[in-house]
Amino acid sequence: MSTLSTEWVKGQCPNLNHMNKVTDFCRELRNNPTLAEKLLWKELRKRNAGGEKFLRQYPIFVNQGYGDKAFYIADFYCAKHKLVIEVGGPIHLLKKEYDDNRDLVMAEWGFSVMRFNNDEVFNKIDAVIEKIMYWCIA
Repeated sequence: MSTLSTEWVKGQCPNLNHMNKVTDFCRELRNNPTLAEKLLWKELRKRNAGGEKFLRQYPIFVNQGYGDKAFYIADFYCAKHKLVIEVGGPIHLLKKEYDDNRDLVMAEWGFSVMRFNNDEVFNKIDAVIEKIMYWCIA
């Protein structure tokens, strides 16, 4: 899959010259989506969530103190609303604390995060799109 080191996966971006590696990693993720991501993207790309534009596997870079940059790769991102949408399978049950902490950090950076599990996407896609749409118009 990726040649990125562990420090990249954790979101530590050593300097601006390495941003291209993150972008390449995002491209790999876009080329290898999960089935749930594929299904949700099919709806979001048609702007079925209130007509809003979403990007997938989008890298969000944020300046931290002392010239450091951190990043987070959003499954889906709507820049207009600074809305991040995450789709998670069973692995997310094992890393709930990590995901919760990342959501707090994203909130500190001014982003909102919506999370859906695979079952919701597979079995209730209309409800998922409706929740996203209502969030965008609220």
